[in-house]
Amino acid sequence: MKKNIAVFQHVSWEGPGQFLLDAADRCNTQLNIIKVWQEEIPDLSAYDGLIVLGGSPNIDQEDEYPFLRNEKQAIRSWLAIDKPCLGICLGHQLVADALGARIAPNFCYSFGFTEGHLTHDGRNHPVFKGSDIRFPLYKWHGYAVIPPVPSHFHILVTSTECQVESFTVKNREHIIGVQFDNHAASPSDVVGWLKENADWLASVEENFDPQKIIAQAERHQAKTKEHFLQFFENFINMTDRNSFIH
Repeated sequence: MKKNIAVFQHVSWEGPGQFLLDAADRCNTQLNIIKVWQEEIPDLSAYDGLIVLGGSPNIDQEDEYPFLRNEKQAIRSWLAIDKPCLGICLGHQLVADALGARIAPNFCYSFGFTEGHLTHDGRNHPVFKGSDIRFPLYKWHGYAVIPPVPSHFHILVTSTECQVESFTVKNREHIIGVQFDNHAASPSDVVGWLKENADWLASVEENFDPQKIIAQAERHQAKTKEHFLQFFENFINMTDRNSFIH
């Protein structure tokens, strides 16, 4: 049966990403894009799952991005009905915030590629079934979930650049956040992100070299795509109600 997933998008240039589009097609999944910066969020109760993408805002910039207020309420309402939810980058932070975590500037800016490591909880979580213990992460953020994390959080992935690269919630393994952007790690997506974020990148790193990140994307493309396709298939499998009722 075809799955219907609501997708919150925050800015025009950061859509689902090629790897996410490919994964949805392979998994017979309809992605219903909701452009939260320019349209009202509809009733979500009929959807099988929710994906919250990344974007330019920080979660504390409600004055600059007033749509965040309604989006935060929609996320809280979604979590209250306890259906599968995947937060990516900013989405990861919004979901974590709704669940009681503290979001603040990370100890470093993180962009380009680094290596992620599955924790013990990550190796045993169904969303990372079939994943290598170490795999490439495509990163693009300045804020993060800041330790100490709430006691009901389980960290699934960590890296040298960010302690909480992925989390889930105790007894709610269908609620997942990932700080990394592997859904959009194709070289074509990376080129677009570099173009849209050129000023920001220049402001956070002197002598920034975009060609280095493009080369990383090309080098990691096959492995990153394979990893994300498996990750997304695992997430979609969790939208079967019987798979997450405890």
